[in-house]
Amino acid sequence: MVLLNNVSMVYENSGTVAANGIDLEINEGEFVFLVGPSGSGKTTIIKLLTGEIQATDGEIYVNNFNLRTIKPRKLPMLRRTLGVIFQDFRLIENKTVYENVAFAMRVVGASNKEIAKRVPYVLELVGLEGREKRLPQELSGGEQQRVAIARALVNSPSLIIADEPTGNLDPAKSLELMLLLEKINELGTTVLVVTHEKELVNSFSKRVVALDHGSIISDGMDGYYSYGIHE
Repeated sequence: MVLLNNVSMVYENSGTVAANGIDLEINEGEFVFLVGPSGSGKTTIIKLLTGEIQATDGEIYVNNFNLRTIKPRKLPMLRRTLGVIFQDFRLIENKTVYENVAFAMRVVGASNKEIAKRVPYVLELVGLEGREKRLPQELSGGEQQRVAIARALVNSPSLIIADEPTGNLDPAKSLELMLLLEKINELGTTVLVVTHEKELVNSFSKRVVALDHGSIISDGMDGYYSYGIHE
């Protein structure tokens, strides 16, 4: 599913070492938290996994794609196997809930019949039935994030990457969102949640990979606090 073997990333312009010999394996069906303070390398890992940047050294495999040798024309094929959820939602403001989710299917060439069947199912899964015709500005922050999750799910990705998905939500909504991601994981999708929210991570008995200064300092089923990272 995901394999990083001795991966390093040095940004040429600044000389910043954002990843320093990282070894990481995430198996199919896992739910993993990737944690660490600002500047620890979390964002770099996401960009490496989605093919937005190329590593300076090492091997990276995501869903059977070799990201060190992948051709630019193959990147859309990789990204169809991924669902990415962002902190700022990135919804299209003049499209309804239904249209926002359907749009993700249209860009990969899905038929109207496929869209009509899949979108209602996914909206029901994330608890948005009855909200199909609403625009993003007519929804709460939690509902907007659910639209973003539905959009990430609609093309049946093998892996969901959630980048600080609770950053704009209050604690109650954050917990609700994580429970939804846990439900999605139980249905068979691999989930990687990137976050710095210690209390939220400690609410779940999941695998926690902790980063600091571009290196993995812990990897296990303990809690975020046990790694001694403080911001």
